[in-house]
Amino acid sequence: MDFNSYKIIRDYTESLCESLETEDYVVQPALFASPTKWHLAHTTWFFEELILKQYNTGYQEFNPKFNFLFNSYYNNVGDRTFRGDRGNMTRPTVEEVYEYRNHVNEGINTLFKSQPSSKVLELLELGLNHEQQHQELLLTDIKFVLGNNPIFPVFNKDVNLVNQYNRSDGFIRVDEGVYSVGHSGVGFYYDNELNSHQVYVSEFELSAKLVTNREYIEFVSSGGYQDFNLWLDEGWAWVQEEGVDSPLYWYNENGVWWNYTFHGYEKVDPNAILCHISYYEATAFAAWKRMRLPTEFEWEIAADKLDWGQRWEWTNSAYLPYPGFEIAEGAVGEYNGKFMANQMVLRGGSTATSKGHSRKTYRNFFHPHYQWQFSGIRLAK
Repeated sequence: MDFNSYKIIRDYTESLCESLETEDYVVQPALFASPTKWHLAHTTWFFEELILKQYNTGYQEFNPKFNFLFNSYYNNVGDRTFRGDRGNMTRPTVEEVYEYRNHVNEGINTLFKSQPSSKVLELLELGLNHEQQHQELLLTDIKFVLGNNPIFPVFNKDVNLVNQYNRSDGFIRVDEGVYSVGHSGVGFYYDNELNSHQVYVSEFELSAKLVTNREYIEFVSSGGYQDFNLWLDEGWAWVQEEGVDSPLYWYNENGVWWNYTFHGYEKVDPNAILCHISYYEATAFAAWKRMRLPTEFEWEIAADKLDWGQRWEWTNSAYLPYPGFEIAEGAVGEYNGKFMANQMVLRGGSTATSKGHSRKTYRNFFHPHYQWQFSGIRLAK
């Protein structure tokens, strides 16, 4: 790793914002979606707080107040602003946040010149992977901001991210047996991918393709959102309380389905792969098809035979630690372990996932009612 590889990833984050107006940077329509300005600052805070202030002697902090403003959930690092207030901060300005990024980049460049230790290089690698995670979150949050605007503005006429198509069909059969899962070998990994261990699975079949919009429209048209028999109890309560009757960004106009994309408002392509679906909707659809979602272990075992990476795929596995999982000391230990409750695992990756940030052992996780990620459905039986 060198400063050039660091800068490539950091510059890509900023390139995602090139078509935004200044007003777009600050908005926060929901508690779970962070403003663009906050993402730009928080990823910078990570390098400043966890690396530069600890390992770069003589580094001058850009602004002492930024630790409070741009810490996300690291209790070991100190107090932080309430998550729902991230969109209420008109100051610092967007321009100042970009100055902050440049200041920290200069500090990292100086650090690289000092021949950093292996521990620092490991933290730099973690910081870059953390930034890549936020690149995807940045795209999902930008879409949520613009998708909640009633004029449905175009974000990028050259980018769509939802009109992808299956290249495979049928089902893939996997024999009963004991298989190894989890990360092993070389390459970057998160601690939640450890430890590699053996699992037993019964014989199963996994769909070679992801569910399409056409299939899901059939589910909606058949009354899928009105049939409580198809839904988990919490999922049915969510449908009733929130008035959910379609995937996120879908609208029915005189019997025709439309959706908001980065291109703007356009008709749903029935042949494209379904997107922006919650775990609750995924399980209801699977029940309607008289099938189920795969477990995360089934997914990983079959991954080499699958065409994956178009959508984050909901699994039927709760986000829990693997055998022997240990939480690291300090702030780094807060990265994954403390979130292992009330969340479901998604596998694969999506069209919004940054290049080089996908692997078959990667464990993404979200609460089951979230739709705003680029998520889809793969059926199992």
